[in-house]
Amino acid sequence: MKKMLLLAVVTALGFTNVNAQEIKFGAKGGFNIASITGDNTKGIDAVTSFNFGVVSEIPLSDKFSFQPELMYSGQGYSFNDNTIALSYLNIPLMGKYYVTKGLSIEAGPQLGFLLSAKNESTDVKDSFNTFDFGLNFGLGYKFKNGLNFGARYNLGLTDINNLDNSSSKNKNGVFQFSVGYFFF
Repeated sequence: MKKMLLLAVVTALGFTNVNAQEIKFGAKGGFNIASITGDNTKGIDAVTSFNFGVVSEIPLSDKFSFQPELMYSGQGYSFNDNTIALSYLNIPLMGKYYVTKGLSIEAGPQLGFLLSAKNESTDVKDSFNTFDFGLNFGLGYKFKNGLNFGARYNLGLTDINNLDNSSSKNKNGVFQFSVGYFFF
């Protein structure tokens, strides 16, 4: 955790010479198709939910940009007609490479903080770790007017189960689709 925080600080300090007029700010939202991978996942089904938040795009060159985000993300899974709804505050730190005008490929780490966990109406947050780390991979398209579209996959790398309560190791897996707009 300390290494991730140090990496974020060093990364932020590295952008201090970027022209502030080129930085874009916006918002986006969309839907998720989420499930889990790992131990004992036979019979586990995906759930759908939504995501929304704020984004910033910081150009580093004509082809490369850094896109930090602050996103709410509804995730979870379903089994035997029970739904586990996991709500996260995620911080994706995306690197973007523009293949052509408007079209980008994206990749980067994501820090996730569990806000709530419910099995139907029962609070089950104690059964899950409050921190999640993953990697995102995706595509994006941005029009000149600021309208943008994205599709990405979040590959969870940490066990979401609270180690005290479970012998199973499971990780998040989330497909995200979004539409957004850069205001300035």
